[in-house]
Parts: sequence; C-alpha cells; structure tokens
Amino acid sequence: MQAAATGSIGTGQLEALYADAVRDTIARFEATGSPVITDGEQRKPSFLTYPIHDLDGLAPDGVVIPFEDGHTRQLPRLTRGPFRYQLYADAYLAEAQGAATRPVKQAVISASAISLLYPQEGIDGYTREEFLADLKREAETDIRRSLARDAYCVQIDFTEARLSLKLDPSGGLLRAFVELNNDVLGRFSADERRRLGVHTCPGGDHDSTHSADIDYDDLLPTLFELQAGNFYVQLASESDRAKVLATIKGTLRPEQRVFVGVTDPIDPRVETSEEVRDRALEAAEFIPLDQLGTTDDCGFSPFGDDTSTARDTAFAKIRARVEGTALAAHKLGF
Repeated sequence: MQAAATGSIGTGQLEALYADAVRDTIARFEATGSPVITDGEQRKPSFLTYPIHDLDGLAPDGVVIPFEDGHTRQLPRLTRGPFRYQLYADAYLAEAQGAATRPVKQAVISASAISLLYPQEGIDGYTREEFLADLKREAETDIRRSLARDAYCVQIDFTEARLSLKLDPSGGLLRAFVELNNDVLGRFSADERRRLGVHTCPGGDHDSTHSADIDYDDLLPTLFELQAGNFYVQLASESDRAKVLATIKGTLRPEQRVFVGVTDPIDPRVETSEEVRDRALEAAEFIPLDQLGTTDDCGFSPFGDDTSTARDTAFAKIRARVEGTALAAHKLGF
C-alpha cells in the first residue's frame, strides 16, 4: 500500500508486490484452517470503488460519509453517462483461485452503494432512471461473472444499509436501497441465490464506525427482505448481542442462513477461541443450527490506505474464529 500511495515504483514492480500480497494472504488464510477463504481484497483500491477506478466522468465532490472519530470518506460524483463498470470482481477471483487450494468467496459492492454516485440535481441528458437501468445491469454482471468462475459464494457488501437509517431515520432510504438490490437479486435463480450473501455492519475504517449508534431492530427486519440465501451480520462488537439475536430469530426465513460476527476487527485485542466458542453457543440458543455460521464483524482493511490493523492481528483473529467455531460445533455434537 505504501508503494502504491507514493508512486515510487513502476507498474511492473507494483504488480509483483500485489501478486506477492495476494499469495501471502491466501497462504496465511489457509493456514488458519478456514474451510473457505478470500484474497483479503488486496488489489482493490477499496471495497467500494473498485468497479469505477479510472472511470471517466467522475468529479471528486460526491457524498461524504462521516465516521465517529471525525474522519470522513467522500465518494465521487458521476457527471455523465452512460454508466459502465471499469472492472468486475471476477478478475480478483481468478488470481485468488490460482493461488488457493480451498474454495474462495468473492466480495462485490452493492448496487445501492454505487447508486450514491448519481447527484441529486441530476445529469443533463442522462436521467436517474437511465442510470439505474445501467447500474442494475452492471451489478448483475459483476455477480454473475464471479458465479460463473465458480466462486464458493458471492458476498454483497451492504454497509450503507445501517448508515441509511442515520441519513434518513424514516427508513425510506433503506427501503429504496433494499428494493434496488432486490431488483438485481431477482435476476438470479433460486439455486443461484443460495450462493449469494449480503454483509451488513456499521462501518469499520481506521478503527472507527459510521453508524454503530443505529439500533439493529430498525434495520434487520427490512434487511432480511433481501432475496439472498446468506447474511453476514456484525455482532461481536454489539453491546447487547442477545437482543440482536432475538431480532434475527424473529425475522430469519427458513431458506436463509445467517453468519454472526464473533470477532471484532476494530478491537486490537485478539479474541480467544473460548470467547468465540461462547459467542457461537450464544447464537445457537436463538438460531437453528442448520441456519447458523460464524464470520468476522467486518473487513480488516476495507480501504486500501487503512493500515490500522496489523496482518498478524487479523490472521490471529481469524484463527480464533476457526478454532472457536470448531469448539462450539463439538459442544453441540457435530
């Protein structure tokens, strides 16, 4: 990341560093014992902007996302159409699969997050309706290409879901986001949707969040209306996990599976496997075992310049998750 930021080396050298980082991430991920791995999104400039990197027709003054510690992230603003992705996530998947010996999950950004690029005042000659039609086609293509390349699962990052309730407490924006994402998900068959997942969290950038103060009770019932088979829900850092689990129990449909967060990437302390075990067992009191899995609360480095969590810490937390989940499974008779 330092080499990319400074521009101090050539393209060929930078590509070699990226390739080394991907191989190292996959090797260390597999060493944790995790049955499914990812590439850590090492090549992405960020989890959000990878499809629009180097897109012509962007201005820098788009939507601002404030975090609790005072720092912000600002999205670009689209200035003209038609809208097209510049890169699809299967390019990252192909490289990861070339280095991996285990199934690989691929993350993609939600259509609703990218929809924030379109300015409220509109664009001359390119209506919002035209933009959304282009966006839904591109988001579908992004997912479909990773499915076609045999991703174990495609995870849609939907961190703006909880944030939307901070921007619009009425829930109107959240419902619009869910409707937009369902327009994309509805283009896939029931079998394909079993391989699609949605991730939600309150953000996790530079060890700070953007919407942790929003009550999950206001989010989860609408979130689980999404037509996906898997949900990855930040939970370890919640102050009242039992309350959240009760809400999940009341909204989870039989065809859905939920992966609850059992490690907190923002907390520098590495959880013990016993702590993870206890969190998984707590979740099992609310959620049927055939619908329950575990995950990490959020990504460890969602933006390419976020170095707040050391790689050793990240993989130690992942190992604790894997080992603690195994302890819980044994306790439950698996």
